Amino acid sequence: MRKFLDVTWAGLPAMLGVLGCSGAAGSPGALPPSAPLAGSAPSASASGASAAEAPVAEASPNAAPSTASDPAPRAAKTVNEMAEAPATVPAPAQLLRIRRVSQATRAERETYLYLPKGYDGASSQRWPVLLFLHGNGERGNAKTDLDYLLKNGPLYEAWIQKRDLPFIIVAPQLPMYGMDEKADYLKKRTRAEIPKRLENGVPERPPEHSTRDPMAGALAEPLPAGSTPYGPPKGWPELEADLIALLDEVLANYHGDPSRQYLSGVSYGGFGTWYLAGRHAQRFAAIAPVVGYGHPDSMPAIAEAKLPVWCFAGGRDAAVRAKYFYAGLNRLEQLGHEFRFTIEADMGHDVWTRVYAGNDVYDWLLAHRKVAGSARAVTP
Repeated sequence: MRKFLDVTWAGLPAMLGVLGCSGAAGSPGALPPSAPLAGSAPSASASGASAAEAPVAEASPNAAPSTASDPAPRAAKTVNEMAEAPATVPAPAQLLRIRRVSQATRAERETYLYLPKGYDGASSQRWPVLLFLHGNGERGNAKTDLDYLLKNGPLYEAWIQKRDLPFIIVAPQLPMYGMDEKADYLKKRTRAEIPKRLENGVPERPPEHSTRDPMAGALAEPLPAGSTPYGPPKGWPELEADLIALLDEVLANYHGDPSRQYLSGVSYGGFGTWYLAGRHAQRFAAIAPVVGYGHPDSMPAIAEAKLPVWCFAGGRDAAVRAKYFYAGLNRLEQLGHEFRFTIEADMGHDVWTRVYAGNDVYDWLLAHRKVAGSARAVTP
């Protein structure tokens, strides 16, 4: 049987679970953004409540999209600089649920939309947009299961840890596609795993996953037979049309900046990041795939668009081994494309805990934007 990541494609979800992984024809069209949802805006008075336990704000644009032309590009600011409070008290961060009919499933699904502190729907200010693709362990029905997306990644940092990340964060959810019948960690998960946003302060961060695997280094090896740009089975490529439609809606209705669209994801979402970037390289200003490698066939489009890449692997990761990252990255290098590749040698599969807890990845993303009328991303 053909193998992938030292296990069969079918066995990958189970392997990810053992390691504690976070694991279309005609569009029916999106529901109106103002479609009513249960509950009202989340309040800091909801002591100890997660986004599921506290009502989440109805998703409706605060104002019509601005028609004013974007200001001339300015030097990129760091996360800390962009988070500094202005003279007036900024509006608090908001976590919304937007809903639309999926082109992939033809069912109504919800997506988390994080609006950063200082966001003002009546203003013409445009904000960077970060599309985050979760791992296999956070799949669900995009309704009652949506809160599992708060377990890690930028949404965990911004909403649970209350960090002032200056991005509009778009966080959709993959359907189960039968994975809950194959992976014990999906069968056995409970809502107790979902972190809670506290009234005062922030919860303690969970510890990094422990691993007994020694640090042995990684020599490059060819990809396993049968590997394709699509990545693991029933992953983010299934929702490709939905993801692009979501980004279009956020740009149109929530003052997203077309020149600062970023893409990042973990594990299954890391593979999805490479796939989506290869298919829509001219759209994004930069990508940061975490513990998911890219296929060489995706690289020509990424190189042609000069799309900035910073990818991450775990030196002790037994699920998505670092040795398989080189095939795609060497192809990028052959095409004359520069990139960053970081191996956290002491870490297993949960490299995302370190990546998103710091500032470096956010500052690096913000340092890139598209030039108006150009498909090439540049650093101001």
